[in-house]
Amino acid sequence: MNDSNSRRTFLRTAAGAALAALPLGAFSQGGSQAAMGTSPPIRPPRLQPGDPVALVNPASARYEVIPTEIMAEAIEALGLQPRRGENYYARRGYMAGTDEQRAADINAAFADPAIKAVWATGGWGSARVLPHLDYDMIARNPKVLVGYSDATALLNAVHAKTGLVTFHGPFPRSRVSADYQHSLLLDAEGARLRNPQRIDSKETVVTEHRIRTIRGGTAQGQLIGGNLTVLSAIVGSPYLPAFDGAILFLEDVNEAVYRIDRMLTQLRLAGILGRISGFVFGNCTECGPGSGHGSLTLEEVLRDHVEPLGVPAWMGAMIGHIPDQFTLPIGVSARIDADAGEIRFGSSVT
Repeated sequence: MNDSNSRRTFLRTAAGAALAALPLGAFSQGGSQAAMGTSPPIRPPRLQPGDPVALVNPASARYEVIPTEIMAEAIEALGLQPRRGENYYARRGYMAGTDEQRAADINAAFADPAIKAVWATGGWGSARVLPHLDYDMIARNPKVLVGYSDATALLNAVHAKTGLVTFHGPFPRSRVSADYQHSLLLDAEGARLRNPQRIDSKETVVTEHRIRTIRGGTAQGQLIGGNLTVLSAIVGSPYLPAFDGAILFLEDVNEAVYRIDRMLTQLRLAGILGRISGFVFGNCTECGPGSGHGSLTLEEVLRDHVEPLGVPAWMGAMIGHIPDQFTLPIGVSARIDADAGEIRFGSSVT
């Protein structure tokens, strides 16, 4: 893809992300818990080709160089310049240095006026840095913050404490993910996200990225969510955004179905599920039934918890630990259509 027009064409045909044009007023409602639900979210400045971006590691130690090279090259493919944080390769046991070191790289990236965005790696440990972040400074220096999986803790905490829109998305390693992310963060275009209709070799049946409607209908609310394991682990802390009227999106990886059940039960008992206006489940990669005799299916577990809520909901969205995945802005107002499996948000999130 050599220009924005070809990127847009590819997104429409390959990713099914037909560009929308909702009014900017769609972003004027809601706010973070820290803002007491009254302030509009803070949209970070749009990225420009050639912008320096920080590659930070708030989680697990990096023992090999090649995976980091791949992540850096993914950022370069977007036309940006990756710069590793000072403590990126630090180690303390299975962590990338101490909690203070990992937080220091995030704080430094937001404080540096030359850095225009921050990409966070995964593993485990992002939740441990949350008490060490300078949220007032971050609010004064809004920037694009991208990550997923373990970075769910970081994304939601920054939004909750500052009102800054953050982005649940990958180091893009597929054409679909990269082109969509470019349109969102550099071209500053909104989106209408629907899984591509991939069919089998005989062109008869959709075989990939199928959705399953749990309860039909449409809803509107702030997008909040990320990795279910990480999100449920910070329930009860001051680092969660408000869920009142929210569209909750979730994904996970390497979790037995009974553990998905347990974590959704936690969200229900904590009163979170009862406050949302819509629900989107992406992919649960390598989430089998586990050992032993008998198991509920993932769909049965989701129906048990979500159908009684009476809100529009579906499963199978392109969110999670998969090559082709959407980047979702946390904190913006979105409309969902559970029958079509569609997420739609405004004309610009940067």
